Amino acid sequence: MKLTWIDFAIILLYMLGVTAIGLAFKKRAKEGTGSYLLGGNKLPWYLLGLSNASGMFDISGTMWLVTIGFVYGLKSIWLPWLWPVFNQIFLMVFLSAWLRRSNVTTGAQWIGTRFGHDRGATLSHTIVVVFALIGCLGFLAYGFIGLGKFIMIFIPWEIVSPYIPFDVPAQYVPHVYGIVFTLVAVFYTILGGMTSIVLADLLQYIIMTVASIAIAVIAMSALSGSTLNVPDGWMSPFFGWKLDLDWSSIIAQVNDKIASDQFGLFTIIVMLMVFKGILASAAGPAPNYDMQKILATKSPKEAAKMSGFVSLILQPIRYLMIAGFVVLGLLYYDRLNLMVGGKIDFEQILPSAISEFVPVGLLGLLLAGLLAAFTSTFSGTLNAAQAYIINDLYLKYIRPHTTQKQTTMINYTSGLIVVVISMVLGFFAQDVNSLLQWIVSGLYGSYVAANVLKWYWWRFNSYGYFWGMLAGLIPALIFPLVFKSTLDLYYFPVLLLISIAGCYLGSWLTKPTDEKTLMSFYKTVRPWGFWKPVYEKVKAADPSFERNRNFSRDAVNVLVGTIWQTALVIIPFYIVLMKKGPFFITLAIIFVTSWFLKKNWLDKLTEE
Repeated sequence: MKLTWIDFAIILLYMLGVTAIGLAFKKRAKEGTGSYLLGGNKLPWYLLGLSNASGMFDISGTMWLVTIGFVYGLKSIWLPWLWPVFNQIFLMVFLSAWLRRSNVTTGAQWIGTRFGHDRGATLSHTIVVVFALIGCLGFLAYGFIGLGKFIMIFIPWEIVSPYIPFDVPAQYVPHVYGIVFTLVAVFYTILGGMTSIVLADLLQYIIMTVASIAIAVIAMSALSGSTLNVPDGWMSPFFGWKLDLDWSSIIAQVNDKIASDQFGLFTIIVMLMVFKGILASAAGPAPNYDMQKILATKSPKEAAKMSGFVSLILQPIRYLMIAGFVVLGLLYYDRLNLMVGGKIDFEQILPSAISEFVPVGLLGLLLAGLLAAFTSTFSGTLNAAQAYIINDLYLKYIRPHTTQKQTTMINYTSGLIVVVISMVLGFFAQDVNSLLQWIVSGLYGSYVAANVLKWYWWRFNSYGYFWGMLAGLIPALIFPLVFKSTLDLYYFPVLLLISIAGCYLGSWLTKPTDEKTLMSFYKTVRPWGFWKPVYEKVKAADPSFERNRNFSRDAVNVLVGTIWQTALVIIPFYIVLMKKGPFFITLAIIFVTSWFLKKNWLDKLTEE
């Protein structure tokens, strides 16, 4: 353990700082549910965007990105499309504005805007709440596992175990650490609500920016005069039908990692990711912290700017750190401690490299930043879960007329219950990667069909939504138990087809959504898509109404925006690897795409 008193002091100062933020905004959070969950819609778009970016700079995700960067090299830039990472571009271009126009507090409340308040809408509302809570619990467990695996490198269990009155098996040591370090995040999130989350995220982002630049500089200094020992093709982002990365003569165990990931047929993997990614992105944000930040903005225009800002400030800074640790891990692989439970765990590359190469002082700053990254993601997800429990269960079904004091107590209680359940679920997770794959491919596979159709097809109704979601959600929970050795992404098409069948049958076997609700939704949100019958009725009632004719422009902006975002991801690799030619080519791509988006997207945003 290399932690010195200086490092401990920096970490302690950070923890005290975020705790103080939670206490400082405790009073404001009590002003009302809107203040607690959305910051009263008074927070600037750039602070919300920075907070959203900070929330995505999590420990578990960073560990995973460093691992895939180490194993797959520059080809790893495509693997975050599993999320898909380019959903931020869809949000930036049009979906954030559509969502913000609804003026609701949660995604489940949005159901009333789209489908009205009949029995089908009630069922749809319920299934969204169930999905949202399962998703939030999954993300909390995912962060919980990553945090525990991270901490055990710096505080070895053999130092702690003599003071623990019971035995903890080696595979559960990360879970014990996860429980302990979750408590600070719980404290300031539950007390301060959205405002405290955003300000704590600002502090975290500043810390992570300093740390990322420092790690990149350390890696570049170490690489200067040295050569990376990597397989042919590792330095190229381009790929053929197969991955064709052979680590046999370098680190043979990496080949086992590639086999276990099941990414060998790389073109098929990328095609599935693009197919799933476009659908998932077109469906809009899942009911989590990302959606809550959009709903917290002041206007639709600010919602769009906030989503665009996320990619700009997140990708270059985050990938400077990732590229730096990948390079350090490759240069000094023999010095890394990757053994967990008697076998190599490549997810330990990040914490082991930090422990081995980061100097005193900077180590404390970096650990404080990564702990902040955990608390940022954790707090944003917990806030989203609380929003669904309070607004969509308690106030809707249990006690609609309640005092602010009672609501505040439910805020606190629901937050603690969600945290406890997520910790229990975390004990059943194998590792970060397995949980990540299930969330982005299995769980979200059940979400896609119903949530695409709700935006773009007028005849899709609440019963179609309910049966489509339910038809996807049930196999998403069952398939991982049945097909234990199958990559979750591979059965995404099956989930999609089952869900589409539920959507289609549910819609056509029941009557359409009532005309008044459809007209109100279409006129307020103004989506493009298959809305002709509704448009004609709105036009007849209001001859001044103009439909959304921006499909072609939005489609082009999404394509250009995805190129822009991908260039922002790869340019930090070229900086750290000191590849001048590819760096200047990528920089030129960023300038050209930025100029295009300025002219064809930003300048054409409206306030409404």
